[in-house]
Amino acid sequence: MYVILVYDVNVARVGKVLKRARRYLTWVQNSVLEGELTEASYRALKSDLARVIDTREDSVLFYVLGARKYTRRELMGVQKGGEEWIY
Repeated sequence: MYVILVYDVNVARVGKVLKRARRYLTWVQNSVLEGELTEASYRALKSDLARVIDTREDSVLFYVLGARKYTRRELMGVQKGGEEWIY
């Protein structure tokens, strides 16, 4: 499955969330990561993040797509992170 992760967390936890998410996904821009995951890796990522975030004030969104081949991303402006999967 192809996963896009977007987060908005308290500044005190930003580094921890990014560090854990980068174990599984590629950072593409501020608060956004993406990549291919197995179902087991996806569950592990969610479990890791659940230990770090405060669900009363933090937000993490997962966009789960069937496969990368059905996605298209277009960049406008400055490239911020890993873009190696594009074409």
